[in-house]
Amino acid sequence: MYAISDQYKKAAVFGAGRSGRAAMRLLNAVGMPACLLEKEATNIPADFKIWLEQNNIPVFTGEHKIEYLHDIDLIIPSPGVARSAIARIYAEDGLPCNAEIMAESELAWRFLEKEPVIGITGTSGKTTTTSLCSAMLQQHGFDVFTGGNIGVPLSEYVLSRFSGRPKADVVVLELSSFQLQTCSTLRPHVGVLLNISENHLDFHKDMEEYIDAKMQLFVHQHKDDFAVFNPILGPLAQQFHLAATIKFFSTDQTLFPDTKLIGIHNQSNASAAFLAASVFGVTKEEAKAAMKEFSPIANRLEYVDDINGIIYVNDSKCTTVEALTVALNSFDNPLILLAGGKFKGGDLHGLRPLIKKHVKSVFLYGASRSIFESAWADIVPVTWDENLTLAFARLHQFAKPGDIVLLAPATSSFDQYANYVERGNHFKQLVMQRKSSIDAE
Repeated sequence: MYAISDQYKKAAVFGAGRSGRAAMRLLNAVGMPACLLEKEATNIPADFKIWLEQNNIPVFTGEHKIEYLHDIDLIIPSPGVARSAIARIYAEDGLPCNAEIMAESELAWRFLEKEPVIGITGTSGKTTTTSLCSAMLQQHGFDVFTGGNIGVPLSEYVLSRFSGRPKADVVVLELSSFQLQTCSTLRPHVGVLLNISENHLDFHKDMEEYIDAKMQLFVHQHKDDFAVFNPILGPLAQQFHLAATIKFFSTDQTLFPDTKLIGIHNQSNASAAFLAASVFGVTKEEAKAAMKEFSPIANRLEYVDDINGIIYVNDSKCTTVEALTVALNSFDNPLILLAGGKFKGGDLHGLRPLIKKHVKSVFLYGASRSIFESAWADIVPVTWDENLTLAFARLHQFAKPGDIVLLAPATSSFDQYANYVERGNHFKQLVMQRKSSIDAE
């Protein structure tokens, strides 16, 4: 087992979210002294607070201060805490950050016992592809651990191994740029790069840094490993001098027609998942069976209901302009588009041809009104309301049988919601209320 105490003396975990809690429990389990920094005391769950007290773990709430870090040589940040934010804590006192900043995924990776890893990244499609890949491997009969950015930290798997869980045949990880940026040795046997488009520039200083973070998934691979790439991103393999065997998945073929998943982009995701799974012996027939049984993931072009011939689709995970492009290209029916929220950047003007082709009306809500209106108001009817509830009520003056009401915000949810899941659940609640009111008439 990796002896972390041979290299580090004391760690600090930033954030009491699920990955932070898992990292802290793992550090404690291997005898590594650590403290917790959490700006919001209310973010620490009651049961975890009790556990921290029982294990005499120091907890510092409020603004992060340099005095909390003077003897720290390892920092495990929440995925949403940028390296630059940590560096600023030191810089305010004129000090360099000499502690190693390490993603929770990297920490846990070092405790694996040679389980083969499939790592999946990209701007969009990660969760669906990760879930599909796991389903295909399970169809083959493998015991699979699925985690990472998809919701279950890898540290939880390591802790379960300490408690007697059998070793997984394959570990499948969704990995974000936030996590990969602070991974320094993680080496998947198979790495998958789905796509790259402008995103998270409120976290990364520029696109170069964002791409560098994504490519961390591949830079430690050996010649007997595999890198599954979108064909359009092939030049990155040469630019970063990758040693792995490169495989390209299909982006324009329907390889798995018998599926509940909407859109050609999901055929692309399935192609990538199959290429990754095929390294472990998964057959095309097994992949087809998994695709047939696979249900769409919540908030990702999720069919909600058909009410009097109007179909409602929840794509709350559509947080970027690139994701909206994918969503618009997934339908032939006339679309009534619900959009708005905290805009993260991107070229809305570049979507004008698609908006003109697919969208009947745009119903904006929340933040970023002027950004959307300036891009589209001269080519399609655009209205705005303060919130999703009001916009949803308004659109029914225009929706007709055969239309699709699509929630695809192209923004983060943080103007009015805690996250995109809460936003998607609100949309589904509004649809259910609509159905109940019509049934009652």
